[in-house]
Amino acid sequence: MNDLVHLAKSHSLKLLPFLGTLILYFSLVRRDPQGELWTTVLKCLPIVALMFYVLAKGFKLNKDYRRSQWIFIGLIFSCGGDALLNVNLFPFGMISFGIAHVFYISAFGWKPRKWFLGIALYVAVTLFIYVVHKNLDEILIVGVPIYCALITTMLWRSIARALDAKNFLSVFCALGSILFVISDGLIAVTMFMGVPLPHARLQIMITYYAAQFAIALSTAEDGAKVNVSPKLNRNKKQK
Repeated sequence: MNDLVHLAKSHSLKLLPFLGTLILYFSLVRRDPQGELWTTVLKCLPIVALMFYVLAKGFKLNKDYRRSQWIFIGLIFSCGGDALLNVNLFPFGMISFGIAHVFYISAFGWKPRKWFLGIALYVAVTLFIYVVHKNLDEILIVGVPIYCALITTMLWRSIARALDAKNFLSVFCALGSILFVISDGLIAVTMFMGVPLPHARLQIMITYYAAQFAIALSTAEDGAKVNVSPKLNRNKKQK
């Protein structure tokens, strides 16, 4: 609990730009965007703010900050995906998000494996693809299964990491990965299955921004390892 309080105090100011850009987006964008430049900028700003957070909380080009590096690059491609989706270039946006998931997977790592969890998730997404595949065109019938495999792998690796680490940030990050899948699932059921969800854009964007926030916040551990280690070392010496 003390670590959580310390995290909140030390990182709150760095997260203010994210909160501010969220308020701007949800206050000013009242309907589904039709490719306007200003809505594209407002949609991307919260992700840019999270990129700022990853840099501001502590960032170096060494192995101690490897997770920060991968997630920062993932946020860059996520921002690109947001822009492409907003100007109605869905296949290209999906590719950009797919690349983002590759970097998130790299950030979460491959240990522990938790094969049973992975298999269960792949079975579930295979069933989902079977349900929607008849509604996909020639490009998406190839792209959607590949993207689904990538986001499912991202979800698998984040949950496996959380089950192993069992700390707040890893569990919160896994929750964010689940929200990412939910957000994309909402897009899929509205776009491919024609399900008329109430306030679909709000549901999609709230879960999406919450997901990216949780993933970005997981990099706080990188800075913490460096910032608090001297204090921990002194405590160990005193003992």
